[in-house]
Amino acid sequence: MSPARDSDMGFWDHLEVLRRCIFRILAVTLVAGVVAFCFKDLLFRVVLAPKSSGFITYRLVERLVGPLKPFDVALINVNLAQQFIIHLKMALWVGLLVVSPYVVYVLFGFVAPALYASERKPVVKAVVGGYVMFMLGVLFNYFLIFPLTFRFLGTYQVDPSVGNLISLESYTSTLLMLCLTLGVVFELPVLCWLLAKMGLMQASFMRKYRRHAIVAILIVAAVITPTADAFTLSLVALPIYLLFELSVLIVKRVETKKNNVHLANQV
Repeated sequence: MSPARDSDMGFWDHLEVLRRCIFRILAVTLVAGVVAFCFKDLLFRVVLAPKSSGFITYRLVERLVGPLKPFDVALINVNLAQQFIIHLKMALWVGLLVVSPYVVYVLFGFVAPALYASERKPVVKAVVGGYVMFMLGVLFNYFLIFPLTFRFLGTYQVDPSVGNLISLESYTSTLLMLCLTLGVVFELPVLCWLLAKMGLMQASFMRKYRRHAIVAILIVAAVITPTADAFTLSLVALPIYLLFELSVLIVKRVETKKNNVHLANQV
């Protein structure tokens, strides 16, 4: 009998199972973090790539709109131990990102025994879908949102006599914050699917307020990437709008399935 279904297991027994799960997650994350820490050159080649004019995003934009003005923003360190701390922090975050499939697997393994057979399939879909969408959000940020944001803010000057010196701490913190933000934003289809499953979201409602959603999306895109040109704003807003339309289709599909089941039960 599985731990969560075993009536002989008390609160402390379940807590012990959770403790072992957390220990396994921390151990695997630590090992992955140590490996990432040892590959410092490769790690920061990836982390610092968006600050270079040769980054793939800028090359693709040049193909679309023509040559861009080269830029070079210097990163500085102002605290004695800051570079080592940032190296350690980024290694742990990258390590967690690499082993995240295992983390999700372990956490689901802890929760799964408490689910009924009819609940497992929807939960598996929600977990897998949520993980995939979060990772897509992280990649979307790394290859589009953060490079465009950094290029604009890192080169913005109120006067030519005022140069920019960006701290390494500011650079890495902004990168991590935006990765988390976009990862959460990309959960929109999964959230709408869950709400539709619970009967709390209707496709007709989403279509009715589509214009309001478009305005909200433009505001979010403008906040995330405060650039001065409409092209960059469109690059950011369009994928988020497509997520909204995808959510409408998902909710509609859930409603159709519910209606078909209801009609079948009536027959």
